[in-house]
Amino acid sequence: MQDIGFVELVNKLKSPVAANRYTAAFKLGKLGNKAAVEHLVLSLYDDDPMVVDNVVFALGELGDTRALFSLVKALKSPSERVRKSAAKALGMMGSSEALEHLINALSDSDYKVRKSAARSLGQIGDKRAIPALKAAISDPDYNVAKHAQEALDRLESA
Repeated sequence: MQDIGFVELVNKLKSPVAANRYTAAFKLGKLGNKAAVEHLVLSLYDDDPMVVDNVVFALGELGDTRALFSLVKALKSPSERVRKSAAKALGMMGSSEALEHLINALSDSDYKVRKSAARSLGQIGDKRAIPALKAAISDPDYNVAKHAQEALDRLESA
């Protein structure tokens, strides 16, 4: 049986007020109740990118691989913020199924997405990412190159 707070938060995901949906997604991620996954996945189609960003992050916190496909789709969002959060969330999940998608995200136009992708590849720990991370060390953005090097160090020492 779900507690009343959980049900209220799920209902707030459908609120006409974006701030309510934003807060509900954040709190559902913090609750850690994996029953929220199906509700959060539906909220990935919200019109407000800030809400979607929180939904993506909440899915990452929950770490349930049922959301993997939806998070991979979020990597293609027009919003850089959503793409960055999707890359981070996929790393939080730790699933090698996201490997190729994160490798592709190392070529994103936004440096924050590339940085999150590099970090996530290190978190996942799949050595098949080594060639892509070696290439990412030459990224023109210092932060991307730094996180690629850290991820590479992590993979090569494992």
